[in-house]
Amino acid sequence: MEQNSQAYKYELYQQIQDEYGKLVFTYTCHLKFANRIQKKNVRVKWLQIILSAITTGGFLGVIISDKQVLAWTGGICATMLLALSTYLKDINLSEIRDRHVQTSNSLWKLREEYVSVLTDFEYLPVETIISKRDKLLNSTAEIYDSAPLTDNKSYLEAQDALQNKEEQYFTQDELNVMLPIHLRK
Repeated sequence: MEQNSQAYKYELYQQIQDEYGKLVFTYTCHLKFANRIQKKNVRVKWLQIILSAITTGGFLGVIISDKQVLAWTGGICATMLLALSTYLKDINLSEIRDRHVQTSNSLWKLREEYVSVLTDFEYLPVETIISKRDKLLNSTAEIYDSAPLTDNKSYLEAQDALQNKEEQYFTQDELNVMLPIHLRK
């Protein structure tokens, strides 16, 4: 019986570890998506400002100098600004970014809970492990149910960040630099 219990406990560990990996991947996808949306939002806002300035400057220039090229420049920029504003009228990039950040923040808390269960695993009875696992799975499902979707580019960026750049992890040397001297190893 003890051997079956150990085999089952090993399977539980593998399952929790696998769920942890999936959660970290999703967490990273949402961060990558939010970062890309933030960059896009900044570019769009600057483009709107530049087009507005050129439009205003072009039309003021026509009044002052009566040059047709300024009228055309102002008219083209005004049309581009109208097209951009029309495209963005139902899209709030800041709100989209905030939803992804909120999702990643919720996933971060769960990620830390998974790490705690994996850390305590050897010292917990099987019943407690099962209870904690089920609670984590339910909490994860609740977050996933309300989470916005990411895209393939975020998936690829997260894959690169986790596999090649080790973004979610620290070496002992990196940790030692961050820790107070008395806690360094």
